[in-house]
Amino acid sequence: MLGAARRQFGSGPMLGQVLRRLRPAAAAEVARGYSAAAKEMTVRDALNSALDEEMSADPSVFLMGEEVGEYQGAYKISKGLLDKYGPDRVLDTPITEAGFTGIGVGAAYHGLRPIIEFMTFNFSMQAIDHIINSAAKSNYMSAGQISVPIVFRGPNGAAAGVGAQHSQCYAAWYAHVPGLKVLTPYSSEDARGLLKAAIRDPDPVIFLENELLYGESFPVSAEVLDSSFCLPIGKAKIEREGKDVTITAFSKMVGYALQAAEILSKEGISAEVINLRSIRPLDRAAINASVRKTNRLVTVEEGFPQHGIGAEICMSVVEESFEYLDAPVERIAGADVPMPYAANLERMAVPQVDDIVRAAKRACYRAVPMAAAA
Repeated sequence: MLGAARRQFGSGPMLGQVLRRLRPAAAAEVARGYSAAAKEMTVRDALNSALDEEMSADPSVFLMGEEVGEYQGAYKISKGLLDKYGPDRVLDTPITEAGFTGIGVGAAYHGLRPIIEFMTFNFSMQAIDHIINSAAKSNYMSAGQISVPIVFRGPNGAAAGVGAQHSQCYAAWYAHVPGLKVLTPYSSEDARGLLKAAIRDPDPVIFLENELLYGESFPVSAEVLDSSFCLPIGKAKIEREGKDVTITAFSKMVGYALQAAEILSKEGISAEVINLRSIRPLDRAAINASVRKTNRLVTVEEGFPQHGIGAEICMSVVEESFEYLDAPVERIAGADVPMPYAANLERMAVPQVDDIVRAAKRACYRAVPMAAAA
């Protein structure tokens, strides 16, 4: 990787060449709906196809990061892109997140649409000043004169056996910041439709993938496979309808929530599962509408419990739908400790399907004594 970077960066002012050769992007397309599923696609292929199609449609889009080119991505998300688009649009970089993130933000200032890949979002901490102070705040501080159409993407959250410094969820960190949009795909449809939306968006987008989902296959429809397909940012998806309890989740935890819902159904509990898809903006309307129907809420996330996404969802429901609750809100999150390395402890530190099942049962079998309180 360093040899490729030395070859590309040491031969001349490549960024200047990129800035001269690429042109600003056209306006984003309106998101479309989708129909019944027709075939299967892995999340890895969904991301790869989205990158390919957006780079083909818009010459201002380029990809930059460690090993994205000659190695075709640490997780093979960028497979085939270097051969197709060349080293001016698929740029291998040295191991310097602060450096290439700053270059990407500067390119976005000039009307390009960079996609910055972090090998893991844990390493985005090296570049957080560029992400927050340079990207997120520039549109506001310039009174709308500067747009920063940039995507920061890569694996986020717990992996497997890689320790605390590589296994942390940054959804709550970045969702805290005005000026950023934060997306968390679960399925192949999510990955494809949301990544396209992120690339076309005029604002900086944090795109949090999950390493353990890359190889998972999901059904996709013919419309999802269409090059014009795009999902709206800020809209959740009801993955499973129910009437007894609402379960909100994002990324890998959506799959766990669906498994829990299936177990609950065998015990007579009908759970509604909401795939959040977008953390900022958060689809508060969809969440509250579901809670007003089911009268119970369980939030699920991999991240730390304090100041987490679940805490924000709970507050939204308290503010807008408190009188509809028939039981206390249940919050499922990762353990409030750095991620252990040992496999048995690692499993205990991350929410499991059984945790969601137990929380949903508590919510359904325990009622708030409103009458007694009155």
